[in-house]
Amino acid sequence: MDLDTVRTFVTAADAGRFQAAAAELAVSQQAVSKRIAALERGLGTRLFTRTARGARLTIDGQAFLPHARELLRVAERAEASVRPGRRPLRVDVIASRIAPSGLMRAFHRAHPEIDLDVVMLFDVGTAVAALRSGTIDASFRAVAMPGRPLPEDIESVRVLDEPLQLLTGPTHALAVARSVTVAQLAGHRIWMPGIVPGTEWAAYYDDLGAEFGLTIEATGPNFGSDALLDTVADTPALATLMSEQTRLVWPAGHDLRRIPVIGPTPVYPHSLLWHRDNPHPALVTLRAHLTAVRATAADTGDTWTPGWVTPR
Repeated sequence: MDLDTVRTFVTAADAGRFQAAAAELAVSQQAVSKRIAALERGLGTRLFTRTARGARLTIDGQAFLPHARELLRVAERAEASVRPGRRPLRVDVIASRIAPSGLMRAFHRAHPEIDLDVVMLFDVGTAVAALRSGTIDASFRAVAMPGRPLPEDIESVRVLDEPLQLLTGPTHALAVARSVTVAQLAGHRIWMPGIVPGTEWAAYYDDLGAEFGLTIEATGPNFGSDALLDTVADTPALATLMSEQTRLVWPAGHDLRRIPVIGPTPVYPHSLLWHRDNPHPALVTLRAHLTAVRATAADTGDTWTPGWVTPR
């Protein structure tokens, strides 16, 4: 449906006369008549009754009018959504409780004047496709996976190396430790339901397990973090790994322990991805903010990342 004809119809309906609508639209009265006639042909019905005193909506015209107004409102929102400087900055943070979400909350506090749309996409392939189509402006990812380099038009910068921690219940063999080495984790069951094959985090934990001989299990359905915490709290032989900045809340009776992993410290490498031709002005501000955050981050010392991760 041609939006010019719809806009002409709404203007004529509000004005009550084709001549007044023509003046408002800065076109001729003949152009208004032609547009209305084209719209009526397309809809297969008359929208106006012409009278000596002007144009009066028919019953069908009255029924169509609120929908025509909504079409124009939708068109305006659609245009605004892709107009740099007028639409929000759209950023993929993967999930709500992990470090990228926290980074974006800090960015919002530092730059409240910038409108944000935060989305959560599943994997790096989905995120890259969204960046290339312009659906999003930026995404936090581990950058790449074995055999799947980033396309040449996607740029990235490392913004955070997040240490892993061991999470245990109070009766686990390592529960009293103030820290554990990666070598000490060998022989202990590490349960991480929800690791999906083919994702960047699956590739990360596959390489971590292979490098240090760890038993990382992803068996069973993923009922969410609450169920995971319940199981770890009640199972002495079970532990899980999580990133340092993952936000979790559990009942006091669980008495769970978050224990730093050292020697070396496995870190999850968060990078910001964007399309090199993205014109959104707030994207430059976001990149500068994250660069400053990384520059002031504490040195994590001896660390480990998979060999396929882009160097810092």
